[in-house]
Formats: sequence, structure tokens, C-alpha cells
Amino acid sequence: MNCDVVIIGAGAAGLMCAAQSAARGRSVLLIDHANKAGKKILMSGGGRCNFTNLYVEPGNFLSGNAHFCKSALARYTQWDFIELVGKHGVAWHEKKLGQLFCDNKSSDILELLLAECAEHGVDLRLDTSVQAVEKSSDGYHLQTSLGVVDCRALVIATGGLSIPTLGATGFGYQIARQFGHSLLPTRAGLVPFTLTDPALKQLCTELSGTSVEDCRVSCNGQSFVENILFTHRGLSGPAILQISSYWQPGDAAHIDLLPSVDLPAWLAEQQRDRPNSELKTLLGELFTKKMAGLLCELWFASKPIKQYGIRELEQIAAQLADWTLVPAGTEGYRTAEVTLGGVDTREVSSKTMESQKSPGLYFIGEVLDVTGHLGGFNFQWAWASAHAAAQSL
Repeated sequence: MNCDVVIIGAGAAGLMCAAQSAARGRSVLLIDHANKAGKKILMSGGGRCNFTNLYVEPGNFLSGNAHFCKSALARYTQWDFIELVGKHGVAWHEKKLGQLFCDNKSSDILELLLAECAEHGVDLRLDTSVQAVEKSSDGYHLQTSLGVVDCRALVIATGGLSIPTLGATGFGYQIARQFGHSLLPTRAGLVPFTLTDPALKQLCTELSGTSVEDCRVSCNGQSFVENILFTHRGLSGPAILQISSYWQPGDAAHIDLLPSVDLPAWLAEQQRDRPNSELKTLLGELFTKKMAGLLCELWFASKPIKQYGIRELEQIAAQLADWTLVPAGTEGYRTAEVTLGGVDTREVSSKTMESQKSPGLYFIGEVLDVTGHLGGFNFQWAWASAHAAAQSL
């Protein structure tokens, strides 16, 4: 079999690149070892696919080469993808913080991409494995379960290591190494923390399922204000997922449980106006009653607020404003939304996504060392990097 372009990986970036390169008149073979295209698309955003963000900026992305993402993001913006969504009549809404979700379900985005591929004649083959890839005189020679495939250009859109139950493998990294590329160390990103400290673990277990709105979570000079969620393994929720991408083993995370409340003033006011009320009763108005009671057991001896001295109230306010903990680890790739690290972008063209080591080889999407924040940014990187490659194929 011969074609202009082979794309390995039928996820967000692969589907987008296939549709756009085929629209430019290229013969495109899109292959994936899974039995279904776009599995991560289907499970994303709680089944409603947070497909982009209104406020995409280069600062929303982590990479060892901070400038790399700028060109692609500037040339295919969130507005371009919103226009494509509109063309297919997909209804959407902004949830919060610029995050755009389907009104209906994630499959609307997958069906949009598949429709674009079908319209432009992409040859999509699922349940297809690649045994070997070699450079040929005019491109690449692949041994696959379809047989031998020769192509002028090869695009690696295989993603990272996140959520292996959906088919994630290290195949893209293997190909990168084969053709002389460096890899930056990979680790799980946008992932819950686990805790092993017995007291904290018991707290999280007893509060499992409890969410606290608009906490500020900080680590290594970064901070995010969003919800946190207690789980029976530790801490999750958007603020925790965001900060996990900046956390390294052994680092402390700092949580301000009430950043919008002037706690010293609030506590002083309660002491003046409601002196006989117990601390846990008062905190139960800021948190759930159960959480207030457990926090008092863990940190404070609850008693009528009139019995606390000024210094004690200051310490209570400080504890709630800076809950410092050292996570034991994360839940790892099993539940991580993204993979940090990957193919070193200093060896890839920021304009075309083409390898600087092996002409005709391209890397797009999550396989590259570009990782977005939570909130639609990783999908926008998939669309933008796919578009950049497609314009060059």
C-alpha cells in the first residue's frame, strides 16, 4: 500500500491532522491499534468534552521549551475550532473560567472529526498494529498488520502514557528514540494526590466525596483557585489536578481553604457576636458540619469561641489559610489526564511539527513535551499542533 501520509494514532490530534491534510489533497492513511477512534475524547469532560477554552495563552502550557507552542497556537486558535464546531451544528456552553463544553455529549466532537475525515477521503483503519518503521529513500516504510505501507510523510499522534485502559502506550516515544530524538522525563500530570499520613488519610476517607469550593492550592511558585475534592485515597478536584503538574515528589502543597474570607476578622466578629457558639458549629457554616467537626478534631480543640485568646484565633486562621501537606505521591498514569514530558521540542520545528532529525517525520499532540492546564487547553494544543503539521504535509 502506498500513500502520501500515514498518521499513527486516531485520537484528537490524529483525527484533526488527517482531516486537514486530506482536505489539502493528500492521500491519508490513519491507523490505530484500538478498536475505536477517539476514546479519550469520549470520556473527557465528564462525558461532555471540554474541547477548548476562551482564554488560551502560551502561559497555560508547560514545556521545557516555553516558546515552542506559541506559533501553532497563534495560527490555529480557539476561535478557529469554535467555527468548526459551529459548522457541524454542535451546541456548546461555557461552564466556568472560559471552559467550553458540549451541551449534549463528547461523541459530538468525535463525530465531527470523523465526518471531516470521511468528507475528505481519509482511510481510517482501526485494530491495526505497527510492527516496524524504517526510513526509505523517499519517505517511510512500515510493517503493519495491514501489510507493508510506504508513505512520503509519517505523523506520530500516539499521545502519552495516561489512562492505559484506553490504549495508551509508549509507542510514540519508541519511534522518537529510533530516529534520534531526545525525550524529557515523563510523569503523570493533572492527577489526584495520594496521602499516607494516617491522620490525613482518615480525614480524607471520612470526607470522601466532599468538595470545597474555590480553595487556593500552591506549590513551587504556582497557585490555582478552584475546587478540591476529598477521596478515599487522598485529594482530587480541579485545583489539585492543576497543581499536580507542578508538584515533584517530596514537595509540600499549600492549601488555603477559604481564600475569599478574611478569617482573623471573621473569627473576631464571631467571638464578639456569638461568644457561646462552639468553634466547630461556626466553622460548620463555612464548610459542611462533618468537615468542620473533623478539622477541629485534627487541628483544634473545639470549645466556645469566647474561650480562645487572640493568639489562638490567629493560629486557627493561619492553619485554615495554609494547610501544608506533603503528598505521598499521585494516582499515576491510571487516572492522569495528561503525560508531562515527552519528545524534546527543541528537535522539532515549531512551525510545522516536523522532526529536525529525520525529514518527513512529524510529532503532534501529547507525545510532545507540551502539556496544557486543565480546562480545554490540551485539546486546543491537539487541534493547533495537528493544523500546523497538516499545512506542511
